[in-house]
Amino acid sequence: MNFLQLIEQKRDGGELSPEAIAKAVNAFANGSVPDYQMAAFLMAIQFQGMTLAETRALTLAMRDSGEVLQFPEDDRPIVDKHSTGGVGDKVSLPLAPLLACLGYRVPMISGRGLGITGGTLDKLESIPGFTTQLSAEQFVGQVQEIGVALGGQTDEIAPADKALYALRDVTGTVPSVPLITASILSKKLAENLDALVMDVKFGAAAFMHTRDDARALAKSIVNLATECGVQTTALLTDMDTPLGCAAGNWLEVKESIACLEGNGPKDLKELVIACAAQLPGCDANRAATELASGRPRILFNKLLAAQGADLGAFETKLKQETPAPVVRELPARGNGFVARCDARIIGEVVRDLGGGRQTKDSEIHPDVGLDQMLKPGEAIDRPLCRIHARTEADAEMAAERLVAAFEIADERPGLDPLICEILG
Repeated sequence: MNFLQLIEQKRDGGELSPEAIAKAVNAFANGSVPDYQMAAFLMAIQFQGMTLAETRALTLAMRDSGEVLQFPEDDRPIVDKHSTGGVGDKVSLPLAPLLACLGYRVPMISGRGLGITGGTLDKLESIPGFTTQLSAEQFVGQVQEIGVALGGQTDEIAPADKALYALRDVTGTVPSVPLITASILSKKLAENLDALVMDVKFGAAAFMHTRDDARALAKSIVNLATECGVQTTALLTDMDTPLGCAAGNWLEVKESIACLEGNGPKDLKELVIACAAQLPGCDANRAATELASGRPRILFNKLLAAQGADLGAFETKLKQETPAPVVRELPARGNGFVARCDARIIGEVVRDLGGGRQTKDSEIHPDVGLDQMLKPGEAIDRPLCRIHARTEADAEMAAERLVAAFEIADERPGLDPLICEILG
């Protein structure tokens, strides 16, 4: 295969055959195409796009680079949820055990952070001892036993996506509809799902900045997934403001536990219940009742134990005020109400504190981030947020930049809905 010719063909706007796309994916997955050539290929797709046929071919080639999970016959539907990524978006953590308690099987293959957005795997790995690396056999066995497994792509499950995902993060090729569609669905189709709910973000801290762009991505995913036999619904949700009141891997785990214990932010609970309610056989009342029962919190601990977590260390860490070396409050410069809490600035600050990646090989520092954030519409009766940092210098850097993230108004502002549209 002449990979340079494929790059040039796509650069010039040509349509690639399914066979050519499959060969390109396989060649990259087996190491015969170097990163720099694949980066050029991804950038060509970023600028030229892909047809529906090309996107389908790319998705299936990435899925078929590894195993497709095979589950035994069972009355419980196989379902999953996926988000296109946002700041403070920890929905998967409380949702996965909730769905298992509702009688679904949940083989949730997740990803790491991309750009300023947090990744479910990075959050989970802030839990002492927790492993996200499960074989296909372990995935199936755990889902059958306790109803849920949370892990990432491996050499067995969508390995081509794992390699491409890391490369896109550091080459400016994240916000591409066909690349996002293929990345998400290659993992989801490898799970052999009956149903999927998508949370497609738009706004300041989303890959899709406008609602129209988010709708186009949602339609791409819903149409392709449905064509492949997976009942799929997409929620379009606002990401101008962080979800919840915490951003940063461990701080988001802690907030997820609060949600499972009947506390936590209202917007997080709203989105968790709404995602569950889109699945066949469920509705919002049933999901809310089960979330309040305490059973998903118990199941979350079963999930942790099954995947190697040290439950004693986990519970001890939960009781700590913070494991970060430096904590600083950000005072408000005035009275009134929060009119804006800019999720993009928040995400950039968390990333630069060490909570995200600047390069492909960046080390993640799980305990840094922000919590106790005031949200739009709230009265200023306390600090705007708390900064959790590794050093005083990092905390100072964050404090200086965060001033621009919060806008203060004399009167309480009107608020846009969190869930703006449902497709599928």
